[in-house]
Amino acid sequence: MRLMHVDASPKSNLSNSKMLSAYFVASLKKQIPELVVDYLDLSVDTPPHVTGEFAKATYTPAEERTEVMKQTLEYSDHLCARVLMSDILVFAMPMYNFSMPSSFKAFIDNLVRTNLTYNFNADGTTSGNLTRQKVLFITTRGADLRPGLSPWSHMDALTPALTSPFAFLGVESPWFVDAQPLQFSDQVAREEALKRAYDDLGAVASEWGRNIN
Repeated sequence: MRLMHVDASPKSNLSNSKMLSAYFVASLKKQIPELVVDYLDLSVDTPPHVTGEFAKATYTPAEERTEVMKQTLEYSDHLCARVLMSDILVFAMPMYNFSMPSSFKAFIDNLVRTNLTYNFNADGTTSGNLTRQKVLFITTRGADLRPGLSPWSHMDALTPALTSPFAFLGVESPWFVDAQPLQFSDQVAREEALKRAYDDLGAVASEWGRNIN
């Protein structure tokens, strides 16, 4: 059993999203001792942004790619292989300006690859190749954007920005644990939000551990 753990916060140990994801992975590993963890910190190993050369190389048949094209796609090829071989995907990130950090957008851009993570079908449709993976998104938000509980919920651009590309890649029902609100101006609400998130993550780890073993 293999888990890929991806952190997208530029902060070190002070990052709430990193602490939450580390807690989840450790909790799941207690449930599944044989679990192999592949860790990627996008603040250390940041994916390259898409260029014209990258786009051209991706749509060139593999057997026709030049050495320069192969080098351009090297990071993306390796990243796709790591994701595809994983059974569980855990992505953790803070919300920046109501959406994702740019490092995770670059991660997605390197992951959405024709004939690797998705395919064009004969009838003109597409099908994703991440259909067997369990996927968990752990996000931290300064504001409270919970639907029905906050007048700001319509400003949540992060949730659809994550669900849409991964649905395209075959992930139909990802799990979300969102720690919110985490603003420093209300320490009581902040502590309650973190407790909710840790409790939710513990529950997900227990459920996954029972279902996977």
